[in-house]
Formats: sequence, C-alpha cells, structure tokens
Amino acid sequence: MFWSLLLWAATGQSAGGRNALDAIVERAGNLERTHTLLVAVDGETVVARGFRGHDVDTTANIKSLSKTWMATLVGAAIDRGMIESVDQPIGELLGPRMPHGADERVARITVGQLLSMQSGLERTSGANYGSWVASRDWVANALQRPFVAEPGTRMLYSTGNTHVLSAILTRASGRSTLALMRDWLGKPLGIDIPPWTRDPQGIYFGGNEMGMTPHALLVFGEMIRRGGRVGEQQVISRDWIESSWRGRTRSIYTGDAYGYGWFTTDLAGVTAHYGRGYGGQVLFVVPERQMTVVMTSDPTPPSDGRYFGRQAEIVEALIEAD
Repeated sequence: MFWSLLLWAATGQSAGGRNALDAIVERAGNLERTHTLLVAVDGETVVARGFRGHDVDTTANIKSLSKTWMATLVGAAIDRGMIESVDQPIGELLGPRMPHGADERVARITVGQLLSMQSGLERTSGANYGSWVASRDWVANALQRPFVAEPGTRMLYSTGNTHVLSAILTRASGRSTLALMRDWLGKPLGIDIPPWTRDPQGIYFGGNEMGMTPHALLVFGEMIRRGGRVGEQQVISRDWIESSWRGRTRSIYTGDAYGYGWFTTDLAGVTAHYGRGYGGQVLFVVPERQMTVVMTSDPTPPSDGRYFGRQAEIVEALIEAD
C-alpha cells in the first residue's frame, strides 16, 4: 500500500515511497501562499514541512479556522452540563448580556443555530466586518442586527455568531474562553494556546485571530479523528464529534455541507471533514484514510477565493495515492 511505503520511507526503507510523497509535497509548496504542510496517517506524521521561511512550530494566525475550535469548546461545555444542549435558547444563557432593543426573536435563537450559521441575523462578516469590530460592544452589535432569514433556515456565515458563543461560554462558566480552551483542550492535547484578541468587554474573539502552531492543529485534528480521544482520555465525546460533522446547511460558495464548525465534502470518493480560515488556513480530517492534513498560508489580503480549491486538490492527491 502507498501509505505503508510512505511510513517505510520515513525510516529510510523505501525511496519509491518517499519520491511519491515528495512530488505531492512539492506541489503543495508551489502554491504561492503556502507556509506549512503537515500530514498524519494512522497516527504517524509523514510530512512536517515549512516553506518560505516558516516552520510547523511557529504560531500562525488561523483566522476563521478558530471557529472549528470554538465549536469543539461548545461541545465540551455541553459534555460537562454547562450548556444544556444545542437546543437551549441563547436568551437563557446570556441573561443581562442580551442587548436592549433587540428583536424579541433573538432570545429564542438556539446554540445550535449559532453553531451552524443559521441564526437568521444579518451577517457581521464580509462587507459588515469592519464596522462590527469597530463597534463598542460586539455582542450587542451582532444581536441587534435585523433578521434577513428565519432562524434555522439558510446559512449566513457570520463571525458574530461564533463570538456570541464565546460570550455564552464566558458567562456560563465564569471563566474566560482562553482559560477554558487551555484547560479543556490545551492541557489534554499537550499544546500551548497563547492569548488572542479580545473585544471591548474583554471577551476573547470567538471566530477569528486565534494563534496556533501548525503542529498544534495536527494534534487537534488527530484527536478529532480518533473520536475525541487522546490516549486513554476522552477529551470530547464521540457523539459530539459525529453531531458536529452532520450537515445542517450548505455553503453558497462551495456547496459543501456545514455542521457545527465543520464543512464536509467528498474528495476522491471518500468523505472529508474540514475547517478553514481566510488566506488558506485549513485542517482536513479523513476518517476512511485515517488521515489528518494541515496547511497554513499567508493570512494577509488579497486572497483569491479559488485558492482553497487548489488546497483541496492537494488533499485529494494524497487520498488518491492510496
């Protein structure tokens, strides 16, 4: 099998396997924005490469890939009973943080609808992003926006949804999102999670500007691939992972299904789940191939919207090589 050859190549036992892998790695490195590429197969890291002066142990801005981490943190809160379920209305969880003057329907939006980008509220991303992060209260600003769809219907990708979840986690736990992230994910995974941007009220940004090393992304992805386990420890319940992968809506840009922080697509005839951030920050988990792939890239504008498609082709090449 090709992957066996790759593993043998890592110990110098097969030049053929290494040559095949090198061709795919070179193709990834030739993408003009690529900073790093990591690939793990069956728990073994077979690629850990940096390009253009970057390496896998240096913190990278993972942009909206942080939404995948935030969704996992919400799952951890539900596992612990801190949040009742994805069906719990956000009005019960935000309490006095619910803004005055918001549409009365806002309080009935559920945790799950925020996770799946189905709140129905006008987006804070895209053209609205600048004015949103310049506002004095990001949570209030996101929740005071008008409804442009019925909650639970079409996908309206909005970082404001994930930031409201960060505020919910903070209020429900009495701890910062950073503290929860370090305790519930960083500690069991054995990775460092540095502080990142906070809003004017001190809430850690839920959905953007988080810093992680590419190696930490790989460790996280491998935990997800293993059904939430690290060694003998169940970090996140398998039920939550399977639920987060279940498509509830679809991206208008790619047509890919979206669950709770994860997109799902078909690559080379197998199912692949992925999170992504602006500029080419991607994490793919391919359970049928026991594979996890991380790519980080130049996070600064401009970024061609077709770049992600070229990254997906790299992952597809890895799958097809089997």
